Amino acid sequence: MEQFEIFDDEFQRILGSSPELIQCADGLAFAEGVCWVPRLNKVIASDIPNNRIVSWGESEGFGIYREPSDCSNGNTVDREGRIISCLTRGRAVVREELDGTMTTIAESFNGGKLTSPNDVAVKSDGSIWFTDPDYGFLHPELGHGEIPEQDRNRVFRVDGETLDISMVSEDFDKPNGITFSPDEPVLYVGDTGRTHGEFRPHNLMAFDVAGDKLENPRLFADVDPHVPDGFRADVNGNIWVAAGDGVQVFNPAGNLLGKIHTPEVSANLSFGMSDSQTLFIGATSSIWSIELNIAGATRSTN
Repeated sequence: MEQFEIFDDEFQRILGSSPELIQCADGLAFAEGVCWVPRLNKVIASDIPNNRIVSWGESEGFGIYREPSDCSNGNTVDREGRIISCLTRGRAVVREELDGTMTTIAESFNGGKLTSPNDVAVKSDGSIWFTDPDYGFLHPELGHGEIPEQDRNRVFRVDGETLDISMVSEDFDKPNGITFSPDEPVLYVGDTGRTHGEFRPHNLMAFDVAGDKLENPRLFADVDPHVPDGFRADVNGNIWVAAGDGVQVFNPAGNLLGKIHTPEVSANLSFGMSDSQTLFIGATSSIWSIELNIAGATRSTN
């Protein structure tokens, strides 16, 4: 199979004339939660089965960032450069402050513990949006195995100032990846229900963002093979999706522009480096990078 599949000339322009997929690190059990941390000038990734967060930097190479990690999954960076992590085993969303102390952002809703927060995105107003499927219950070796106290798998929003939590959607089988479009008019959420049944959802949904609520839910794209896991937007609004065969790239209309095939299943990705034009990919046991002719979308504080 060709390493790069091109379905649109725009994808060829993005890749350039001689694209190269480079292995940055290997030896992981399952690379998730890939996230570029600008203030550290390195990328981090959750190695869930090994209960740790690893890192890679151009100067220092591979390292351990946090161990144990409470089986962290998705990671992101907020407007102040603080790392926000979803804890599969810890059943919470936490923030690592700049001095290294930890703050709990969310751990319960309607009097019950969260099930297993999975992925997270921060809006420019400081609010934190995250998904809470039941994988921590279904996979005790990666989570906790305890019967969920939530009656649905939901998407939540947390106010950045008050830390008040609200539900913004519960119309998912297993909500997973989450990201905003550039300038934030649209929120994308992946549904990975297919992990537990071939005929269950494997798609990305799009919502219009109306303040602290979501409106106009609609299908953005079905993803094959397997499911859409983590994903990010670039400055043109293209959505880069970690999937069963690598990375799939969709334009804002939901049309597939092309694919980057990875040796193993991809679970998450992040744009990084000083120009945000390097894509880092977590593909099961390895972390890969590729330089592109487009930058990842960034948002400034309001």
